Amino acid sequence: VQLQASGGGLVQAGGSLRLSCVASGRAFSTYSIGWFRQGPGKEREFVAATRGSGGRIYYADSTKGRFTISRDNARNTVYLQLSSLKVEDTAIYTCAGSQRLIASTMTVDTAYGYWGQGTLVTVSS
Repeated sequence: VQLQASGGGLVQAGGSLRLSCVASGRAFSTYSIGWFRQGPGKEREFVAATRGSGGRIYYADSTKGRFTISRDNARNTVYLQLSSLKVEDTAIYTCAGSQRLIASTMTVDTAYGYWGQGTLVTVSS
């Protein structure tokens, strides 16, 4: 599967953005999709993830209640709605996919085998 993230941009603190991760290839519904981000001078960190059809959703503690992940398997797309954005949310956001994840690895970046290009989110104060 090939993944492409989009939707980033410049937004003021408190604002919102919706990121999209579009996949090409077959059997998209069988893929778990995760969002990760890497801020300036920081290591990559988990943001949110969704399992395949009807599966469980996972959030990082830092994003729970502010970010919402959803998927539309008919459109081969996973969305990440970013709300109540903070300056510290500034990062490159990247989506990743895998068909082989178990619950304990959904938040682990090295468990994902397919990565798209990132999209930059900049939150200004």
